[in-house]
Amino acid sequence: MAVRIPQPQSLETAIRLFYEKNEIKNEDIKTLFGALGSARVARLKQLAREEMRENDIMSWDATAVNTECAYRAWGINIADCERKYNKLKKLFGEGVVKNEN
Repeated sequence: MAVRIPQPQSLETAIRLFYEKNEIKNEDIKTLFGALGSARVARLKQLAREEMRENDIMSWDATAVNTECAYRAWGINIADCERKYNKLKKLFGEGVVKNEN
């Protein structure tokens, strides 16, 4: 069964988590995507773990997944997020970017 990947709540959050955390846990995933049930979070983490296995990346914490692998598995292109975020800041200023969704 295919897992439907939600959109990140905000570009700023996606960028911040990517650079702030080597590994992300359930609460980080919920911060990234919004209110998700535990089963949905588990499915998203499973996709990230598959990406980790394919790239021979081990986890430091059994309850977390590698952030870079997770973003790849979920189709989040950090360079694209940064480009869009910077464009929004240029067009609308810092205050508007906080509420882009």
